[in-house]
This record gives sequence, C-alpha cells and structure tokens, in this order.
Amino acid sequence: MTYSSQLPPAGRPARRGQNTAAYVIGAVVGGMLLCVGGVAMFAGLGSVMSPPAASPAAHPAAMARSTATPGVSPSAAPAAVASPTPAEETKLVTATQPIPYQVQRVNDSSLAKGTTRVRTAGVNGVKTLTYQVTLVDGVETGRSLVKEEVTKAPVTKVILVGTKQTAPTRKCDPNYSGCVPIASDVDCAGGSGNGPAYVQGPVRVIGRDIYGLDNDHDGIACE
Repeated sequence: MTYSSQLPPAGRPARRGQNTAAYVIGAVVGGMLLCVGGVAMFAGLGSVMSPPAASPAAHPAAMARSTATPGVSPSAAPAAVASPTPAEETKLVTATQPIPYQVQRVNDSSLAKGTTRVRTAGVNGVKTLTYQVTLVDGVETGRSLVKEEVTKAPVTKVILVGTKQTAPTRKCDPNYSGCVPIASDVDCAGGSGNGPAYVQGPVRVIGRDIYGLDNDHDGIACE
C-alpha cells in the first residue's frame, strides 16, 4: 500500500497558510498509516514462520466417540458366565446282609452207628450295616461303613451222629425152634462132631433134621 502527502498539483500555486497546514496533517496521517501497515505486515510474517501448534493428545474415550458410528451405540462385551457350584450332600443309608449259620455234629450213643439225625435246624442270621454316602448332584461318589450290628443271631444246626454198636444178626435155620446156625454142617456143642458150626442144646426139631442132631428121633436135638 502506498500513501502520498497532499501536494499541490504542479503549476498551481498554493496558498501559503492553508497549504502549510494541509501538508502537516497529511504527513502525520501518512506516517501513522505507515506504522500501522508495518505492524500488520510483521504479525503476518510471524504467523507464517511460526510452526503450527501441536494438537493435544486425544483421550481414548473421545477417540472412541469420534470413531463410533452416529446413532449406533457400541456393543457391550459379553459378561463371563460363572460355572454352577456342584451340590454336595451326605446322608446315612442302611443295608442288611445274611449271616450263614454254623453246623455242629454231636455223637449220640442211642443211635446206631452210621446213622444221623438233625436235632436243631439251622437258621441264617441278619446283620445291619450303616453307611455314610456322599452324593454330588444326586450321584453317589463314595460311601464308608460307620456301624455294623447283628440284628438277628444265626441258629446253629445240630446233627446227631449215632455211635451205638449192634451185635451181628444170627441167621437161624427154620427147621429148628432154637437158633441153629445155617452152615455147611452143624454139630452139638461138646459132642464128637467137627463142625464147622456148633449149637448148644437142647433144641426142638420142627422141620427136617438136616444136620442129624436128633439121634433118637424124639424131636429133641442135642439132649
């Protein structure tokens, strides 16, 4: 911008007093305008030479808001689902178990040897067991025995065993009333016969005298 003082055009004579004042005022105004223009030019040059101010670091929340789509709220992160705690419980349960009976054999001299007889029948007993059972979600995971009790005692079976000795049964010949043994030959005891079997008389002959014991044929043998 160029400023010039108010000078009278060439060839026109100025008035001495009037022109002098006009010259002074124009010089003052022109100087002031020159000063103002210089200051403005210096300020403009400084703004051109100065580096741009660094913008402050953006806050993460502000950046998130600036990058979010308008009208759409950011989806929240899914909450962690806690695993359910297993339900554990303990309780007492009972169970029964048979107790086998014992067998006892007793000798009995009133019974013939080789024979037996049951005097007392055997009966199984009962045992009650108490357990502590652990359950997890209703499923048994363990048990321990806490008590054992005999609720019914077993009854021992008693068997009698015969020990009585019996005399051998003699077989007698039916032709004689006394017992004349059946053998290949029978003689009267104390006589001269040689047996092998003997009979002590007297005996009656009720059939045939097959051994010849009745010598006088009176029906009485070995008299």
